[in-house]
Amino acid sequence: MNTAGAAIRGTLLRNEPMCLHTSLKVGGPADLYAIPEDAADLQSLLIWLGEQGIPWLTIGKGYNLLVRDTGIRGAVISLERFNKITAMGDRLLAAEAGAENLAVVRFAQNRGLGGIGFISGIPGTIGGAVKMNAGAYGEGILEKTDRLTLLRGGAVADFPMNELDYGYRRLNLAEGDIVLAAVFRLVERDPLLTEEEIRNDLELRRSKHNVGYPSAGSFFKNPAGQAAWRLIEAAGMRGARVGGAQVSLVHSNFLVNTGGACADDFLELAEKVKCAVFSTCGVTLEEEVRIVGAV
Repeated sequence: MNTAGAAIRGTLLRNEPMCLHTSLKVGGPADLYAIPEDAADLQSLLIWLGEQGIPWLTIGKGYNLLVRDTGIRGAVISLERFNKITAMGDRLLAAEAGAENLAVVRFAQNRGLGGIGFISGIPGTIGGAVKMNAGAYGEGILEKTDRLTLLRGGAVADFPMNELDYGYRRLNLAEGDIVLAAVFRLVERDPLLTEEEIRNDLELRRSKHNVGYPSAGSFFKNPAGQAAWRLIEAAGMRGARVGGAQVSLVHSNFLVNTGGACADDFLELAEKVKCAVFSTCGVTLEEEVRIVGAV
């Protein structure tokens, strides 16, 4: 792969181990790992990748991501430097894709705004939260979103939510679309009430999700009207393991890296969990974690 003429003002790494960039701490190398400085830098990078015929994918902080041991042929684009948060007036707040979820909630809190406190304890960034319509307690972040800023077909444009297709834990975009930012429509809220909401959410997640090992959060989506963790426990899979990968003893919908795990361990364990749940109750679990890499 010829990368000598790569046009990027940011950082460009070659043969970068993805285990360094995922919360599960597994994953083979990406041919290229790019961190553009801004939207213009990203556009230049995409033009160059297109000219070279190099495939690409975008990531945030590597949560909710499982990279295969074979690594990624092509380029991984990290949007970690897209982290600006801006108050827009009229209870609107814009957050770039790389902004941390809790930082956005705090930014709103300091301006007497709230309504998205339920993402406080969800690790990761706004881009990832938007792409999976992250949520809790029956709420999803896209229901609080006014519009998204997308890079589509090489051009940056805003798209109102009523023009986009989304639902439980999903946002369906056109191939090649990149989420650059989201504008949230918030409500006026006493910062003390938001503080209580943040504290309660963080404490609840610490008590339920403090699994003690690297994880990608909830590994499977909740089937309609059911909790994935209950189905996994009912199938007798709590504590099951393959190599260094284990179904957490603390929360059965978390698969954890107890040390020395590889991506294949997680893939095999996930398949065993799915087969056990289907055999027990006839429900087919669907991964919430995004699985990428060469097959």
